[in-house]
Amino acid sequence: MDPILTIVAGATILAVIGIMSGGAFLLRIASHGLPFNGLQKTFFRAGHAHAGVLVLLGLVSLLLTSAAGAALAWQWASVGVLASAILIPAGFFLSVLGQDPQRPGRAIALLWAGVVVLAASLLAVGVGVIAAGVAALG
Repeated sequence: MDPILTIVAGATILAVIGIMSGGAFLLRIASHGLPFNGLQKTFFRAGHAHAGVLVLLGLVSLLLTSAAGAALAWQWASVGVLASAILIPAGFFLSVLGQDPQRPGRAIALLWAGVVVLAASLLAVGVGVIAAGVAALG
């Protein structure tokens, strides 16, 4: 694996500590009845869940492209998956900040930007892994 991508993978593992603290925050909301409305609770849960799943998907993408022997450009597409692990949860969290929001705010655009980045990155990762497999056939 490219040394820079190895550093990215290590930093991503450390970022999981932040996701863990988000879980503690959700537990405090549920157990102590913190003053958040239903929309905020739902969006906080969704943001937390997406962060965890997308970080795992990004790490699997990094490892899979590297293990398959995909060209470095295809391996870098995995960073897009990891970027979506920031954008999508940020859209969930930031769009419902404030006191008693009734609908998501403008920051919801981050979620949709993350969806586009995720789709494009997964397309590139998939094509890169297939191309590496075809090349390995000889």
